[in-house]
Amino acid sequence: MHVSPTEADALCARDAVEIADLVRRRELSAREVVAAHLDRIGRVNATVNAIVTLDPEGALAAAGRADELAASGAELGPLHGLPIAFKDTHETRGMRTTHGSPIFAEHVPEQDDILVQRIEAAGAIRLGKTNVPEFAAGSHTFNRVFGATRNPYDPTRSAGGSSGGAAAALAARLQPIADGSDMGGSLRNPASFCNVVGLRPTPGRVPVLAADDLWETLAVAGPMGRTVADTALLLSVMAGPDARSPISLETPGAVFREPLAPDLTGLRVAYAPDLGGRVPVDAEVRAVVARQVAVLEELGCRVTEDCPDLDGAEDVFRTLRAHSFRTGFGALNDGSPDRFKPSLLWNIEEGLKLTAGDLARVQAEHGRIHLAAADFFSRYDVLIAPVSQVAPFDVEIEYPTVVDGRPQHTYLDWMRSAYLLTVLGAPALSVPAGFTPAGLPVGLQIVAAPRAERTVLRVGAAYEAATRHGRTAPLLP
Repeated sequence: MHVSPTEADALCARDAVEIADLVRRRELSAREVVAAHLDRIGRVNATVNAIVTLDPEGALAAAGRADELAASGAELGPLHGLPIAFKDTHETRGMRTTHGSPIFAEHVPEQDDILVQRIEAAGAIRLGKTNVPEFAAGSHTFNRVFGATRNPYDPTRSAGGSSGGAAAALAARLQPIADGSDMGGSLRNPASFCNVVGLRPTPGRVPVLAADDLWETLAVAGPMGRTVADTALLLSVMAGPDARSPISLETPGAVFREPLAPDLTGLRVAYAPDLGGRVPVDAEVRAVVARQVAVLEELGCRVTEDCPDLDGAEDVFRTLRAHSFRTGFGALNDGSPDRFKPSLLWNIEEGLKLTAGDLARVQAEHGRIHLAAADFFSRYDVLIAPVSQVAPFDVEIEYPTVVDGRPQHTYLDWMRSAYLLTVLGAPALSVPAGFTPAGLPVGLQIVAAPRAERTVLRVGAAYEAATRHGRTAPLLP
């Protein structure tokens, strides 16, 4: 199907909610939508390297079947006709899933992950896969299989990670929705870097069947979009109980498609510009985030500078992450020095040093932090903070080694503004907050009590409507 670049770009700039509505009313066909996105991918993707596996023939064939279903008068799913390339750590049956690792460079799964099943069952059309760091480790997307993903707002800069390919594909208008995952900021940091929206849900909101730990609460899967409404639409499909997951939440996903109350009058907001002095934040990022306090106050919020008790959160996160890496990747470590990138190998080896006493210590500390957070969120409706401590950095380096004049010794250090809040088990939304003087995106993190996704979505939607920072598109060829 032929589509002109001008027509393709206009269609690809539309919101996912709008495209889905037009397809449902048969004012657009799924083939038109997919063809437009394939055309734009063909012209733009080489600049950003966001989509690393692409199946245009399969996508067009699936779009044709979607149009036949629409013509039959059958009930259509909420994502009917929307194209999506899945994160390359999420298993896709019959399509290469590399995890960004040479170990799995030719791996073709025999079954889909739960979220892939749910998204495709809702009518979405698989385009391919989006780029990730090696085994999703680190918040900068590069690997030895596909290279680095570049930021659409400045291709000399990082797109963040680990859902960096997903965020860059959204920002570049290569797809209208994207799936991601988050342990230490892997949804939130790339959303911040690429001026899109990313939601880290409460653990169990989106079921994940991790073979090595069904009770995992640090790593979650979640939705991304260019708007809060698009992100909520995708969450409505990804969320919902699964009997195989012992921590899955019972609330049906469809509740996230219900309208959000726009009035924030009287909302109690805690503002933590540096998480109570626990994290350095570069001055240009701090300045952008500080300006958002006035925006929220104009929306009727009562803003107080305060922060939950995060003492011990560093130890909890790093210990549980290292244990998770030892469990998940230890069997793949055959002693070859180049089996993993050095930072990932270091994190696995940190896990190998752990004792039962270490795990017992952090489990107790994790419980104390959770109870303290429950008290905090009884006094505040939401917490706001920077998503990332830095603006998008040079794509050629692995991670920033200095933040606000303070050295960062490992690939994790500069991610504290995201991962310290991971420990709370709370939903955290990254929304566009504006730009540095150099035109680089900055995100605002909105956090609420566990299971309060609709609260962060409501605040995010009202804030988004007042600021419209996400409407500033990158200038790409």
